[in-house]
Amino acid sequence: MRGQVLTTNSLMFCGAAGTVTGSCFLLTVGDNRILVDCGMFQGSKTEKQLNYEPFPFDPKSLDCVLLTHAHIDHSGLLPKLTRAGFNGPIFATPATVDLCSVMLPDSAHIQEFEVKHLNRRNRQRGRPEVTPIYSPTDVMTCLDQFEAIGYETWISVAESVRARFWNAGHLLGSASIEIETTNRPGGTEPMRILFSGDLGPDFKLLHPDPDAPSGFDYVVCESTYGSTDRHDRSPGRRRIHLASEVNAAAKRGGALIVPSFAVERTQELVTDLIRLMGDREIPETRIFIDSPLANRASDVFVKHADELESGVDLLRAFRSELLHFSQSVDDSKAINRLRGFFIVIAASGMCDAGRIRHHLKNRLWRKDTTVLIAGYQAEGTLGRLLVNGTDPVRIQGEEVAVNATIRSIDDYSGHADGAELVDWLMERRPVRQGIFLVHGEREARNALKDRIAGKLLPEDQIINPAIDDIYDLTSHGASRTDGRKRRIAAEATARLDWNNALTELILDINDAVERASDETARNIVIRRIRRALEDSGTASG
Repeated sequence: MRGQVLTTNSLMFCGAAGTVTGSCFLLTVGDNRILVDCGMFQGSKTEKQLNYEPFPFDPKSLDCVLLTHAHIDHSGLLPKLTRAGFNGPIFATPATVDLCSVMLPDSAHIQEFEVKHLNRRNRQRGRPEVTPIYSPTDVMTCLDQFEAIGYETWISVAESVRARFWNAGHLLGSASIEIETTNRPGGTEPMRILFSGDLGPDFKLLHPDPDAPSGFDYVVCESTYGSTDRHDRSPGRRRIHLASEVNAAAKRGGALIVPSFAVERTQELVTDLIRLMGDREIPETRIFIDSPLANRASDVFVKHADELESGVDLLRAFRSELLHFSQSVDDSKAINRLRGFFIVIAASGMCDAGRIRHHLKNRLWRKDTTVLIAGYQAEGTLGRLLVNGTDPVRIQGEEVAVNATIRSIDDYSGHADGAELVDWLMERRPVRQGIFLVHGEREARNALKDRIAGKLLPEDQIINPAIDDIYDLTSHGASRTDGRKRRIAAEATARLDWNNALTELILDINDAVERASDETARNIVIRRIRRALEDSGTASG
């Protein structure tokens, strides 16, 4: 560690600022640098491109990383950080360490698989090949840097800085992180900062309500559902809703496809489905978990079952003979040959990668299929397009009609809603200097700001930072440092990007050509489009 130099503390928002993903915050205290989370960007291609760009800081300069939880949008770039020269400790709860030991290798595998197929197309088109963000070797090196820390235990993380974890109720091992530093120029008491991480809702199936102390200078709070007020989500009400959707799918006679996050959401759904079948509230049928990651993550949940509020139900569910784990690609393909009613739970939860895309490609066009969306869908993802009623959609370069019934159920969300976020923030009072709202799209952040303005702090002390913004954290409030070039324009995180617009255009062109009355009319449409492209090229030249 370097010697302490008393300067103004600062906080840089390297991700999850105007976006829901890419959580990454750089806290500078004196000449010490602490990173909170190092997550992967998901969603539109514009945002995902940030995963391939250099970090907006020097990884070698970091003292440590504090990790709120294992979800890839919080942990997914840690191996890249190690690859770029970071060799310090990564502090996380024991369950988070166990989950990262299966999730990060899976992330590397997915990258290698997708890059292999992309490079095959690039070679055919004469384009340069690309490399994965990181390799399995980088992951193994990164995992050696993890250090497990229990909840509510103070640890020294840098000179004059200590931290401790509090249960966030969001995911197995998830935490809010309290940081305290005596480096406070102009102040007599330590400066206290709280990072919420992702906060779980009331009545979470497996976890207690979020917990944390009160009395902070600054709070960095997630806002994913800041504009949403949900209905009663008690365990009984949640199972009633799930049973209603499953029974309706069974009547349609085809497969029930559930895009699901492999970690936590899958385990919650299986626990409730097996219980409903045991209570004869829904018909008994085979449940396929078609996700190698979900299979391995389930082993971690079973290992930590005694830490869960519904651990007994989870253990019973994962011993059921109705549950089948699909391991190989051949296993997955075999599912697509089945007929009749059965349930497939496959990753990814936003339908933007993984085996779920193969199931949707094979089943969306069938009228007897039901797709049950069971979680948040980021702007620009295939899941969001399905929820919004887009028809047709493009999957792996092919146009697919959407004849299936698309349903949504929000009872399994891992995030607190707007009212719950307000309650959590109110319990942190007093918050003296500022609240930063992160991990939310524009509407959600603005709505949460409106809910708390005047209750906790004046409106001008509730801040919606943009990606790469830096704020000085003083004893008198936060002030933004101007002059830094952002990697992505602030407005680019609040809308669909060029790739979404291109996909929509391709679908519209196909539709226009198919609706033309004959071959002559089709050629006229194609000539007009080609002429528009040529005019565009002349104008740009």
